[in-house]
Amino acid sequence: MAATSPFNSSSLDEQLSAMSSDDEGLPLELFQEPPGYYPPPDPHTFSSYTLASGQVLEVRLVGHNPLWGHHVWNAAHSISAYLQNPSNAARLIHSKSVLELGAGAGIPAIVASIVGARLVVITDYPDADLVENIQWNIDNSAVLTPTQRSTIAVEGHAFGASTEPILAHLSPGAKGEKGFDTLILADLLFNHHCHARLIVTVQQTLAPVSSARALVFFSPYRPWLLSADLAFFALAEEGGFVVEKIGEELTEKVMFRDDPGVSNSSRGRIRTRVQDEGFQDEKLRRTIFMYELKWSEEELRARNLP
Repeated sequence: MAATSPFNSSSLDEQLSAMSSDDEGLPLELFQEPPGYYPPPDPHTFSSYTLASGQVLEVRLVGHNPLWGHHVWNAAHSISAYLQNPSNAARLIHSKSVLELGAGAGIPAIVASIVGARLVVITDYPDADLVENIQWNIDNSAVLTPTQRSTIAVEGHAFGASTEPILAHLSPGAKGEKGFDTLILADLLFNHHCHARLIVTVQQTLAPVSSARALVFFSPYRPWLLSADLAFFALAEEGGFVVEKIGEELTEKVMFRDDPGVSNSSRGRIRTRVQDEGFQDEKLRRTIFMYELKWSEEELRARNLP
């Protein structure tokens, strides 16, 4: 990573080292709680997304879930629209392999299949309800053709865990099939403690070719933690990626309007600090930051050595 990087963070090696000893095996147990800890799940809800074609993609959401899979996040809609732009579709999707991480309902990945991806793998944390719900959305989608449905696979994956089950869906030995052409990361950066593990998964799944891209779209739903969100990109640079900001987009409505993410006692203090730093709280929470990651030339050379 260049010394002039605008992103501040502890090093990727430091974060991975810290979790490798005491936290061995943690990725697969990170969110597990004792039996009966949570009440019975809430009923499923449904959400609709209108495609550029005018077709309506309806997805089912899990009931209330500690992993926030019961929401369709703003960045999922933003990436979906981005992928339907003809030039973006040609560059990132047409006849390419696509992997979505932390997919929730899987809207962007489903859109990628509709737009013309050759292979789509959709993943989220290996919670049975989440994974089964994604599969339900594939099996019951009215806008997917049988052919498109046959090219979509669903896997459970905890960031930083083995990616062999994901990579197994690629064609072995084919050119560029050491990884996926396009990765989709929609609103995943708010889990700051998962950044290093997420970088590991991206390293292990993005194809080692110059055209491969990882799309990282997110909103700072907690504006006072924007610097912690952006620290992900420092780790990405250290991990061998070139980071490019490709745009910003303002959504019509903010998510979690009645919940800024802090207690009532600290809300005023934090809001004052945010304003003092020049942020417009609600506007920032409505802003989607759009980034692309690609391999650095040096890292590509290292990964493609005989």
